Amino acid sequence: MKILYLCHRFPYPPKRGGKIRPFNMIRHLQARGHQVTVCSLSRSDEETAEAQGIASHCEAFHIGQVKEPVQFARMIVRLPLLTPSSMGYFYSPDLQRQVNELLARERFDLIFVHCSSVAQYVEDVKGIPKILDFGDMDSQKWLEYQHYKPWPLSWGYWLEGSKMLRAEKRLARKFDLCTATTKAEWQTLEDYGTGARTGWFPNGVDASAFSPADPDHHDPELISFIGRMDYYPNQECMLRFCKDVWPLLKARRPSLKLVIVGAEPPPFIRALGELPGVEVTGSVPKVQPYVLKSCVNVAPLAIARGTQNKILEAMAMGVPVVTSTAAAGGVDALAGEHLLVADTPQQIADAVLAVVENPEERARLARAGRERVLSHHDWAASMKRLDQLIEDCRRRDVAAAQ
Repeated sequence: MKILYLCHRFPYPPKRGGKIRPFNMIRHLQARGHQVTVCSLSRSDEETAEAQGIASHCEAFHIGQVKEPVQFARMIVRLPLLTPSSMGYFYSPDLQRQVNELLARERFDLIFVHCSSVAQYVEDVKGIPKILDFGDMDSQKWLEYQHYKPWPLSWGYWLEGSKMLRAEKRLARKFDLCTATTKAEWQTLEDYGTGARTGWFPNGVDASAFSPADPDHHDPELISFIGRMDYYPNQECMLRFCKDVWPLLKARRPSLKLVIVGAEPPPFIRALGELPGVEVTGSVPKVQPYVLKSCVNVAPLAIARGTQNKILEAMAMGVPVVTSTAAAGGVDALAGEHLLVADTPQQIADAVLAVVENPEERARLARAGRERVLSHHDWAASMKRLDQLIEDCRRRDVAAAQ
């Protein structure tokens, strides 16, 4: 098949959550013999240069390079409109022109869109089967933000969430199939009651890139957190952890250390590095050495939609994870068996100490976590589910045309 693939962040190099899922889809589809044409955005000359590496994984690619000030202006213009500001942020007239020219010039057998914010480029295209992979239901994330932000920001997030919810329902009706990352996100999509055909397929992990180190390699006094620190849920998580949990841990075990690893930490996150035993690294070439060095990885996020890749990656590396109920919902793993789940400050501290103070428990969770990722979050198995969803969509389209 000839497939036109659109996504909101250019999927190469696959260094962050919004790029990993589409990259693995594109690579898989091309390897299966399909001709995949990728269309996406870049936000700098550097990102455009890095994006050239996608060439060996697809038939062709097209980039709409945008400038942040212009995109923020497009967001603001949409504030009084029913269109979500998010769609302004991910809109490029240049990319729209390129998509239109491709559709006029070539005959595609399938249009695949990852992320609702770029569905706008092809939502009105007819005569070609279309799949929209929502990934996460973004509206629910914005609506959740309102509970953590002061007025008037809380109102702004409520407004954006409400507009995005309306847009998600409208878009679902315009595509032949809609998918999500987890069963929970799929259920949210189903609960919209749009009548759209739906399905889901999970994120996976590159188990060779994220593999265990020697069991004696780790520092028994080191705790790690991994995640982009310009992302609000990660910021909120670490601010709360350092305020409420870290004092409990240091009182029990003064020698403990915490390393916060992630790109673009703002000043108030860097300030956490002034706390006893806390290090904030900023951007690093690879996160693996920091996770592998740690005794336990923490991810007690209060705001968590979809799959937290950081959890899967730590489990794949054989490093025990302490996470929250909200974040654990996006991982196909059992609490207490493959990872530890805790929500209150005391519960989180107790769970961390249960690993730090018990080498046998750490070893058990390390083995179980790695095995669960291999059996339930393997990219090959996930892509097999994707193939079945695409085939079903194509079969229905052929049947409808007869």
